[in-house]
Amino acid sequence: MAQYTFLKIEEIHEILSNYPVGKIISFEPLKEGGLENTNYLVSTLTGKYVLSVCEQKTSEEAKELAVLLMHLEKNNFKTSIVINTNDSKPVLIWNNKPLMLKKYIEGKIQKELSPNLLKLIGYELASLHSISPPKFLPSKLNYGKEKFSIVKKYSPNSEFDVWINDILKYMSPYFDLDLPRGLIHSDLFYDNVIISKDQKSVTIMDLEESANYYRVFDIGMTFIGICAEKDILNIEKASHILNGYQQKIKLSKHERDSLQAFTVYAGASMTFWRYMNFNFTKPNPKLSNHYLGLKVLTDYIQSLTYNSFSKIFNK
Repeated sequence: MAQYTFLKIEEIHEILSNYPVGKIISFEPLKEGGLENTNYLVSTLTGKYVLSVCEQKTSEEAKELAVLLMHLEKNNFKTSIVINTNDSKPVLIWNNKPLMLKKYIEGKIQKELSPNLLKLIGYELASLHSISPPKFLPSKLNYGKEKFSIVKKYSPNSEFDVWINDILKYMSPYFDLDLPRGLIHSDLFYDNVIISKDQKSVTIMDLEESANYYRVFDIGMTFIGICAEKDILNIEKASHILNGYQQKIKLSKHERDSLQAFTVYAGASMTFWRYMNFNFTKPNPKLSNHYLGLKVLTDYIQSLTYNSFSKIFNK
C-alpha cells in the first residue's frame, strides 16, 4: 500500500491526546489499508488501536462509515469498533483529513482457507445480511451496472465496451426478478478477513463499499474474492461458503437460480473497476492490463454449464 500520510511521533501524540486511550507505548505503519486509508498501529497503556487517516473520504463520508460500524456493533456483528474522541465524536478532523481510531483486532490475513474457515466466512456474511441497513447507505454500487455506460465515453466500440454490454444483456432477465436486498459488504476478498490465531473465528473488515443491494451479488463477489484460483472458480470452496451462509439464511428459489449470473455480474463489476481505474480514472501503465485476469475468470464462470455450477449447492 502507498503511504500517503507520514506521521511523526509528536503528531501521533497530538492526535491521540483527543482520545481516552492513555499513554502511547509505540506506533508503526500498517501495510493494510488499500487505496482508501493510511493506517497506523498504536499501542497504549489501555490496548492496541488502529489510527486510520481517510485519504479519499470527505468528512461526511467518514462519519457515515463510523455510524455504520457503530450500527453493526449495536447489532452484535463482529468488525472494527470505533473509539470516540474525548468529546464523543467518532471522527476527528486533522490537517483537513478525517481520522478514525478503532480497536485493533488480533489475527492475520491468509489466502488459503480451510473448509471450516470458509463456512465461518459464509455464516458471518449471512449475519451481515441479516442486519437492517442504515437509511444513508446507497442502493447502487460505485462500480455496478449503472456505471457501465461510461465505458462508451472513454473507449467507445472497444473490445471492452462490447464485452461489458454483452454482460448487461446476459444479466437483464435477472435484474427483473424481485430478489432480496440487504446490507452488503460488496468487496469481500480474502484480504478483508481477519483469521483468529486459533483458526476458530473470522472477522469481516473494511466495509468502505457497503450498500443496500442484492444479497446474491455479495455472495457472488465473495466467491470471486475468496474462491478464485487464477482463471477458474473453485466450486468446492464456494460450496463451503454457501453452506455456512445457509446455516443462517436460506437462499430463495430466485436467488439459487440467479447465483451463477450474479457471480458473473460481480466479476464483471470488479473487471470494470480495474479497467476504468487503471486506464482512465487514475492511469497506471503498469496496471493497465490488470483487469484481464478477472475478465478471464468472469468468462469462465459464465461458460460453466448448469450442472457444473449447481455442484455449489451439494455441500
